Amino acid sequence: MDAIGVSITIDASEFGMAADRLRQFVSFDPAPLMEEIAALGESQTRRRISEEKTAPDGTPWEPNRNGTPILTETGQHLLASVAFYASSEEAVWGAAWEFAHIHQEGAVIAAKNAPYLVFFSGGAWHSAKSVTIPARPFVGLSDDNRAEIEDLVSDHFGRLR
Repeated sequence: MDAIGVSITIDASEFGMAADRLRQFVSFDPAPLMEEIAALGESQTRRRISEEKTAPDGTPWEPNRNGTPILTETGQHLLASVAFYASSEEAVWGAAWEFAHIHQEGAVIAAKNAPYLVFFSGGAWHSAKSVTIPARPFVGLSDDNRAEIEDLVSDHFGRLR
């Protein structure tokens, strides 16, 4: 009877190169990528305030009563407060100005200690029982913002090769 044998040959000559590539992903430090994402998010937010003038969903901001550029007339406060923070676990950006949330979410300001609010706007004095400030969201991700971040992540991992 003839012996029937099975032979398996493994060529490991390319294994070292594959192991080197995998090692980069196994020992991956996410902190630099998170910092890149956060910096991009900050840049996108600044662009939305200074150029795009739309909410993250693309809705144009409601014009102000003076017809001046929205969120930039006193923008040194809002725009100057836009910043980011990153660690190996998160990428965060937003505005730290104490009144930023009013622009993001909107608000109704009502007179508390007098029958009317009195304010100067458009070169004249006005009075009102309340003033509604419409929401003009500036922090968030549009579809284009998400695509930019996805491209950044793809590019980052492409550089690891």
